[in-house]
Amino acid sequence: MSIDTLNWKILTCLQNNARQSNAEIGRQVGVSSPAVSERIKKMEDAGIIQGYHAFVSPFEAGYQLKAIITLRAFMGMLKPFLEKVKTYDEVLNCYRITGNENIVMEVVLKNQKHLESFIDQLIVYGETKTQIVLSHVIKYNEVRPIN
Repeated sequence: MSIDTLNWKILTCLQNNARQSNAEIGRQVGVSSPAVSERIKKMEDAGIIQGYHAFVSPFEAGYQLKAIITLRAFMGMLKPFLEKVKTYDEVLNCYRITGNENIVMEVVLKNQKHLESFIDQLIVYGETKTQIVLSHVIKYNEVRPIN
């Protein structure tokens, strides 16, 4: 499915506020509510729209630390880690990457002690490097048309 200009306008509206009504989106992009609904359904079916989410503040939910942890897996430990990482509640995002490390994770932790115990669980699988996140520079930036 190609994403035409109107679909991009609808996607922009949804990325800015997925809770707005189809009628409101229609007013913003200049089409009827049923037309918006039909286009959204087609984009969902095509996998362009993959879901709708509430973004929860980890800090307001009681987590004091957010960190980026990279892992360079030991020989033979990458596949076991890829299964294990799915069980960690601390992991918000996990990416398998190219380069010296195999994995990049974005994690939330209660405090430094929690960070220490979490790293202790990871070092069975490989070498880790940890960076503490101080603040977001760009957060949930929207996907835009390719020029």
